[in-house]
Amino acid sequence: MQTITEKTIDIEAVLRSKMGSKARWVPRFAVKWLKHIAHEDQVNEFLWQARDLTGTPWLVACLNFLGVKIEVEGMENLPSKDDERLYTFVSNHPLGGIDGVAIGSVLGRQYNDRFRYLVNDLLMNLPGLAPLCIPINKTGKQSRDFPRMVEAGFKSQNHILMFPAGLCSRRRHGEVCDLDWKKTFITKSVETQRDVVPIHFEGHNSKFFYRLSNISDRLVKKVNIAMLFLVDEMFKNTGNTFRIHIGKPISWQTFDKSRTPAEWAAFVKEQVYRLNA
Repeated sequence: MQTITEKTIDIEAVLRSKMGSKARWVPRFAVKWLKHIAHEDQVNEFLWQARDLTGTPWLVACLNFLGVKIEVEGMENLPSKDDERLYTFVSNHPLGGIDGVAIGSVLGRQYNDRFRYLVNDLLMNLPGLAPLCIPINKTGKQSRDFPRMVEAGFKSQNHILMFPAGLCSRRRHGEVCDLDWKKTFITKSVETQRDVVPIHFEGHNSKFFYRLSNISDRLVKKVNIAMLFLVDEMFKNTGNTFRIHIGKPISWQTFDKSRTPAEWAAFVKEQVYRLNA
């Protein structure tokens, strides 16, 4: 493994920042386990290798580091890079990591980095990704800033990429599928007159992850325990090939008063899953 001269991800530093002096009471085996689950050494190895990259080149380097390949169907449905209009791209979220990187790499190459993710602010700790992000902290003290951050994204001169479920997919009744989609992308797309481009990403996490997420959702509702394992799930998908389906844009004028925004969000979600029917 390459010698890393600087740590971007430091589990012990995170514990100290969150717990203060109490961090010293965390058992060493627990710290070691957290480092293992977070793949601290491997992640820092990649971040060091890609330290001079930002934006789409960083996303492509990430896929290459993981040996991940993507196949895209429906590239002809992507609006031209010369189209002066702005669009909202929405996708299902089966993996919680690679799917975002892969779709971002496609949009980034098509639009020369002229798109932005609406993401959890923890991802802003990744220097190569940060320029493509409008951070959203939905659970911490900054939760009141959520509307302001969404407003900033949709009022910008960038395309927006969103995963309206908010969380990665769950396995329910034997089927991997997103939870209900939030209506925000509908209301803001109508307000800013952005057509919506539906995207479906084929893929799934491990059976362990879905069992854990279902248990967490039922018994530990305030803490998304499964999220701790998303990096581990990403490395489990090393070397895999994933397929992305891109649908035709849906005019923002489609989302009229005949349905509520939440109903229109459910409609678009249905269209997304039909792309892989």
